[in-house]
Amino acid sequence: MDENTKKRDGHFYRALFCSTFLISAFTVGGGFVIISLLKAKYVDEFGWLEDKETLDLAALAQSMPGVMAVNASILLGYRMAGILGALTALTATVLPPLITISLIAQAYEAFASSPIVRLALKGMQCGATALILNVAVDLVRKQWGQGVNLPLLILVATFVLNFFFDVNLMILVVVDGLVGFLFLRWAEAK
Repeated sequence: MDENTKKRDGHFYRALFCSTFLISAFTVGGGFVIISLLKAKYVDEFGWLEDKETLDLAALAQSMPGVMAVNASILLGYRMAGILGALTALTATVLPPLITISLIAQAYEAFASSPIVRLALKGMQCGATALILNVAVDLVRKQWGQGVNLPLLILVATFVLNFFFDVNLMILVVVDGLVGFLFLRWAEAK
């Protein structure tokens, strides 16, 4: 554990729980959307994490089995405050959907047949798409500014191979991981 995880107090855990709970409660669009909001809160607003380590943890969360938003919350919480931070972030991430699903289940027929609900969900999809595009553009800009273009090349190649040539995404993830690993080994050897 580093210095960040040793000096956490009750205020930190309350802030972690409340901010993660609110993000989880009002985020529609899945893991990629919640990652951008967690980054905005933990890195940009609170300064609890560095930008690069948040992106690394998000990449790790994506590669793990399970729900990406939950994986990311656990990893980010653990990085900030160890086991207690992971449990706090996990609870705060899981509670809002659990409460929402429980309430919707009580009135499923009314929700399923409502044209207003359908339109609201369509609007939320548009907002989620905009958030994901914003994160992607931000990541590309930061990577471009660092002068390391291999990740951008991997990104474009993976998209082209999957979208246009229907190459299995799991194969591409494994190949991308190997290329990144070999590049890092080569860079360390230099």
